[in-house]
This record gives sequence, structure tokens and C-alpha cells, in this order.
Amino acid sequence: MNRQLLDRLFAESKINVKRASLFDQPPASLSAKVDFDKVEGMLLGLAIGDALGATSEGMTPSERRTLHGEIRDYLPNKYCKRPIGFPTDDTQLSFWLLDQMLEDGGFVGENVARKFASSGRIFGLGGTVRGFLRNHAQGIPWYECGPKSAGNGALMRIAPIIVPHLRSADAGLWVDAALCAMMTHNDAGSIAACLAFVQILWDLLAAESTPEPLWWLDRYLGVARDLEGDTRYLARNPNYPDFEGSIHGFVDSEVREAFRTGKPTVEACDYWYSGAFLLETVPCVLYILMRHGHDPQEAIVRAVNDTRDNDTVAAIVGAAAGAIHGRKALPQRWIDGLTGRTTDCDDGRVFELIRQARQRWWT
Repeated sequence: MNRQLLDRLFAESKINVKRASLFDQPPASLSAKVDFDKVEGMLLGLAIGDALGATSEGMTPSERRTLHGEIRDYLPNKYCKRPIGFPTDDTQLSFWLLDQMLEDGGFVGENVARKFASSGRIFGLGGTVRGFLRNHAQGIPWYECGPKSAGNGALMRIAPIIVPHLRSADAGLWVDAALCAMMTHNDAGSIAACLAFVQILWDLLAAESTPEPLWWLDRYLGVARDLEGDTRYLARNPNYPDFEGSIHGFVDSEVREAFRTGKPTVEACDYWYSGAFLLETVPCVLYILMRHGHDPQEAIVRAVNDTRDNDTVAAIVGAAAGAIHGRKALPQRWIDGLTGRTTDCDDGRVFELIRQARQRWWT
């Protein structure tokens, strides 16, 4: 059903992404040697990164450093005076997606859209998702509710779309990922970024060692370029007043040059602005992983400290770091300090959903 819907959306030009050959190519099957610890690491890494960044989201790195020093653990927040890991929209939407897929046995867009709209308060809700919710409330079909936005709100929640496909490894993974992405962000750069990161996460689950630094960049470009096409985004960053071009083009030139010259992540990410626009988010995520992907703790710490939209950057980095290194490589204090909430009062729900996912799609 999802394949037929996607084909119709392409035929009617209602999905803003190129119909690249990826949609017809199944991912490589995961080896029987792959341990669910890596899947759990991917999901927990997302939630941990989000929670570590939540209390200082939106600050510049220098403002954050002045106020908190270097953040390496959860901080107290306005809801709790002790250091503990609370979720924002990154965790909420990711695990509501997983929850609904568990109920349906896979991705059913109409039900996921309803889940997003009916599960309660979304912490740190962005303008694009707010627009999606407004359209959904008006009775617009779920696949026509997503504004054309290159914000990072789809990319931050895309990781769980992999989970129902762990044992099947068919091209339906790309179909589901595209539909899931365009639900809230019907934009070529956003959908391309989501599909590229799904490919990266899939590869990391299969990998036996940390990729070489340039792999992150080249793997992203190898997928995103054909999907995004010749888009024309304008930078909102004053460091690039004349830029007009694609996200993949910006990433190729700027991230490659930063790596060549050995720029520290804080310097590079601050220069790119590191906000919620994918022209800023994607280069920061890739560069942090290129520099620190071998060390999951340091990768997440750098995302938390060195970027503005740090909860989302850290959630995406955390998912990737967890996928390659597994739950066992994440600091136990971070896992112990995570409330596991997806709402304001469902402690432990994240852990329970991971347990259910393992039982349904792994054992």
C-alpha cells in the first residue's frame, strides 16, 4: 500500500523529492552477527542526545560555556531541580512513531499522523510541525499536511523507521522513510537528508568498526545528491550572504574544507550557525561524526556543547554513534539518568518501547 501511495505522489508531483533509483534497491541484509545492542544504542543515543541538549537548546556555544562550562551530564531544568534527562520533541516524535508502528506492525502514515496529533503536549514544538498539526486538524489527508520546509524536524525523528525492516531488508524501507519524512516536511532537502541518514544508520548497524572520517561525508552525498537534485536554498547565516544552492552542494564544499584544514568542531559549527535549518544541521552532524565518530561519548558531548540547536544535533549524532557502537558503549550514567518519558508523566516508556520492538522485530 505504501509503495502504491508513493508512486501516486510521484505521478501527481505531490512529493518534493526526486525519484532516484534508491527506491528500487533493497538495502543489504543485516548479518546474523548483528546484535540488537546496536539497535538499542541507536534509539537510546537519540533520546540521550536530546535530553543532554534540552536544557541549553538555542544558546550559542560561548553563551552555554559561560553559563554551564562544558556539559557532560544532564542539568537541572525548570521542571526538576536535580540533573535528570527529560525529553523534547525529538524523543517524543521518534518514540511515538515507534509506538504506532508497534501497534500497526509497520508504518501506516494515517495512524502515525493521528498519533502525533493526539499524544499530548509536544515540548519545543517547531513551526513546521505546528503547521502540519494545523493542517491535520482541518481534515487534510496526512500526506498533504507537511509544509515545504527544510527544517530538521523530520530528520531528528527518522531513525525508528528502520526498526520494522530489520529482518526484511527490502526497498520498502526507502518508501516508508520518504513517506514518514514528507508527512511533516515535504521538502526535497529534508526528504533527501532523511533517506541519506537512514542509509547511514543501516550501514552502521551492519558495520563491525567505525568508518573512516570521509566515509560519513561521501555516504551522505552518494544518497542525498540524486534525491535532492538542483535545489536553491538561501543561507540565513551572515557568513554566506551570497550562497544560493543545494544542501548537498554546501555540505560537499564546506564540510570537506573544514576537515581538510582541521577546524575544531565548535569553530566549524559556529561558523555554519548550527541552527534548525538543514543547511546548518546537516554539516554540523556530519562534521562531528567525522571528527569524533570513533568515540560515542565525545561525539554526543561535542554536539551538545558546540551547536545552537544542540538537542536535535545531539539526537541525530547520538543515533549514529549508538548504531555503530551499541548501547554498551553509552555511559551508564546517561542511561540511568534518562527518565525514558515520551510525555510529561510516562516514566520508562522509551525503555519499554525498545523492549517491545526487540520482541516483535528481532527475536
